[in-house]
Amino acid sequence: MNWRSKVGIFWMVGLGLVLVSVGLLFAPSLPTVTTNLVVYKATSCGCCSAWVTHMEKNGFTVKVEEVADVTAIKRQLGVPPSMDSCHTGVIGNYLVEGHVPAEDVLRLLAEKPSVKGIAVPGMPTGSPGMEVPGQKPDTYHVITFTTEGQSWLFAKH
Repeated sequence: MNWRSKVGIFWMVGLGLVLVSVGLLFAPSLPTVTTNLVVYKATSCGCCSAWVTHMEKNGFTVKVEEVADVTAIKRQLGVPPSMDSCHTGVIGNYLVEGHVPAEDVLRLLAEKPSVKGIAVPGMPTGSPGMEVPGQKPDTYHVITFTTEGQSWLFAKH
Protein backbone atom coordinates (compact mmCIF):
# COMPACT_ATOMS: atom_id res chain seq x y z
CA MET A 1 0.00 0.00 0.00
CA ASN A 2 1.47 3.35 -0.99
CA TRP A 3 1.47 6.50 1.11
CA ARG A 4 -1.48 8.04 -0.82
CA SER A 5 -3.69 5.06 0.04
CA LYS A 6 -2.70 5.31 3.69
CA VAL A 7 -3.50 9.04 3.79
CA GLY A 8 -6.84 8.43 2.06
CA ILE A 9 -7.81 5.78 4.60
CA PHE A 10 -6.73 8.08 7.45
CA TRP A 11 -8.93 10.91 6.12
CA MET A 12 -11.95 8.64 5.58
CA VAL A 13 -11.71 7.22 9.10
CA GLY A 14 -11.27 10.72 10.53
CA LEU A 15 -14.21 12.09 8.54
CA GLY A 16 -16.34 9.14 9.65
CA LEU A 17 -15.55 9.80 13.31
CA VAL A 18 -16.41 13.48 12.89
CA LEU A 19 -19.75 12.63 11.23
CA VAL A 20 -20.65 10.13 13.96
CA SER A 21 -19.75 12.67 16.66
CA VAL A 22 -21.86 15.40 15.03
CA GLY A 23 -24.73 12.94 14.61
CA LEU A 24 -24.64 12.05 18.30
CA LEU A 25 -24.51 15.72 19.20
CA PHE A 26 -27.70 16.51 17.29
CA ALA A 27 -29.55 13.22 17.71
CA PRO A 28 -32.95 13.58 19.36
CA SER A 29 -32.80 12.43 22.95
CA LEU A 30 -34.94 9.49 23.95
CA PRO A 31 -37.81 10.36 26.25
CA THR A 32 -37.23 9.39 29.84
CA VAL A 33 -39.86 7.72 31.96
CA THR A 34 -40.37 9.30 35.35
CA THR A 35 -40.15 6.92 38.25
CA ASN A 36 -40.89 9.56 40.89
CA LEU A 37 -43.99 8.47 42.74
CA VAL A 38 -45.91 10.30 45.48
CA VAL A 39 -48.03 8.02 47.67
CA TYR A 40 -50.87 9.24 49.90
CA LYS A 41 -51.59 6.82 52.73
CA ALA A 42 -52.81 6.60 56.30
CA THR A 43 -50.09 6.61 58.97
CA SER A 44 -51.06 3.24 60.40
CA CYS A 45 -51.35 1.25 57.15
CA GLY A 46 -48.73 -1.51 57.00
CA CYS A 47 -49.78 -2.94 53.65
CA CYS A 48 -49.32 0.50 52.07
CA SER A 49 -45.77 0.59 53.43
CA ALA A 50 -45.17 -2.90 51.99
CA TRP A 51 -46.39 -1.68 48.57
CA VAL A 52 -44.03 1.32 48.79
CA THR A 53 -41.17 -1.12 49.47
CA HIS A 54 -42.24 -3.18 46.42
CA MET A 55 -42.13 -0.06 44.24
CA GLU A 56 -38.73 1.01 45.59
CA LYS A 57 -37.31 -2.47 44.97
CA ASN A 58 -38.46 -2.06 41.36
CA GLY A 59 -36.62 1.21 40.78
CA PHE A 60 -39.19 3.81 41.78
CA THR A 61 -38.32 6.81 43.92
CA VAL A 62 -41.19 7.13 46.37
CA LYS A 63 -42.21 10.08 48.51
CA VAL A 64 -44.81 9.13 51.12
CA GLU A 65 -47.39 11.67 52.26
CA GLU A 66 -49.21 10.45 55.36
CA VAL A 67 -52.67 12.02 55.54
CA ALA A 68 -55.55 11.89 57.98
CA ASP A 69 -58.24 11.43 55.29
CA VAL A 70 -57.04 9.40 52.31
CA THR A 71 -60.56 9.26 50.84
CA ALA A 72 -60.70 13.04 50.58
CA ILE A 73 -57.39 13.00 48.65
CA LYS A 74 -58.74 10.28 46.34
CA ARG A 75 -61.82 12.33 45.47
CA GLN A 76 -59.77 15.50 45.05
CA LEU A 77 -57.40 13.73 42.64
CA GLY A 78 -60.21 12.05 40.69
CA VAL A 79 -60.23 8.41 41.80
CA PRO A 80 -63.74 6.99 41.26
CA PRO A 81 -65.20 5.34 44.40
CA SER A 82 -65.50 2.03 42.50
CA MET A 83 -61.68 1.94 42.19
CA ASP A 84 -60.90 2.64 45.87
CA SER A 85 -58.16 0.83 47.73
CA CYS A 86 -56.10 1.86 50.74
CA HIS A 87 -53.55 4.24 49.17
CA THR A 88 -53.25 6.49 46.12
CA GLY A 89 -50.14 7.20 44.10
CA VAL A 90 -49.39 9.98 41.64
CA ILE A 91 -46.75 9.48 38.97
CA GLY A 92 -46.42 11.91 36.09
CA ASN A 93 -49.97 12.62 34.89
CA TYR A 94 -51.34 9.31 36.19
CA LEU A 95 -52.96 8.01 39.36
CA VAL A 96 -52.08 4.59 40.73
CA GLU A 97 -54.74 3.34 43.10
CA GLY A 98 -54.03 0.44 45.42
CA HIS A 99 -51.74 -2.55 45.14
CA VAL A 100 -50.80 -2.26 41.46
CA PRO A 101 -47.69 -4.28 40.51
CA ALA A 102 -44.64 -2.21 39.50
CA GLU A 103 -44.56 -3.92 36.09
CA ASP A 104 -48.04 -2.57 35.32
CA VAL A 105 -47.05 0.96 36.36
CA LEU A 106 -44.03 0.74 34.05
CA ARG A 107 -46.28 -0.49 31.23
CA LEU A 108 -48.68 2.42 31.86
CA LEU A 109 -45.81 4.90 31.65
CA ALA A 110 -44.42 3.29 28.48
CA GLU A 111 -47.75 2.98 26.62
CA LYS A 112 -49.16 6.33 27.79
CA PRO A 113 -52.86 5.53 27.28
CA SER A 114 -55.44 8.31 27.51
CA VAL A 115 -56.62 7.43 31.01
CA LYS A 116 -56.61 9.07 34.41
CA GLY A 117 -54.97 6.08 36.03
CA ILE A 118 -54.91 2.41 36.93
CA ALA A 119 -56.21 0.65 39.99
CA VAL A 120 -56.41 -2.62 41.86
CA PRO A 121 -59.72 -2.05 43.66
CA GLY A 122 -59.94 -3.44 47.16
CA MET A 123 -57.03 -5.26 48.73
CA PRO A 124 -56.66 -8.68 47.07
CA THR A 125 -54.44 -11.22 48.81
CA GLY A 126 -51.23 -11.78 46.87
CA SER A 127 -51.08 -8.38 45.24
CA PRO A 128 -47.88 -6.43 46.03
CA GLY A 129 -47.97 -5.49 49.70
CA MET A 130 -50.80 -7.93 50.40
CA GLU A 131 -48.80 -11.16 50.35
CA VAL A 132 -49.72 -13.62 53.11
CA PRO A 133 -47.22 -16.43 53.71
CA GLY A 134 -48.83 -19.82 53.24
CA GLN A 135 -51.99 -18.39 51.67
CA LYS A 136 -52.79 -18.83 47.99
CA PRO A 137 -52.91 -15.47 46.15
CA ASP A 138 -56.24 -14.27 44.81
CA THR A 139 -56.71 -13.65 41.11
CA TYR A 140 -57.03 -9.91 40.68
CA HIS A 141 -57.33 -7.33 37.92
CA VAL A 142 -55.64 -4.04 37.21
CA ILE A 143 -58.24 -1.67 35.80
CA THR A 144 -57.78 1.59 33.90
CA PHE A 145 -60.14 4.47 34.59
CA THR A 146 -60.89 7.79 32.96
CA THR A 147 -62.12 11.09 34.35
CA GLU A 148 -65.43 10.36 32.60
CA GLY A 149 -65.94 7.18 34.62
CA GLN A 150 -65.06 4.65 31.93
CA SER A 151 -62.93 1.66 32.87
CA TRP A 152 -61.52 -1.48 31.29
CA LEU A 153 -59.13 -4.33 32.00
CA PHE A 154 -55.43 -3.43 31.89
CA ALA A 155 -53.89 -6.62 33.32
CA LYS A 156 -54.89 -9.84 35.04
CA HIS A 157 -52.82 -11.45 37.80
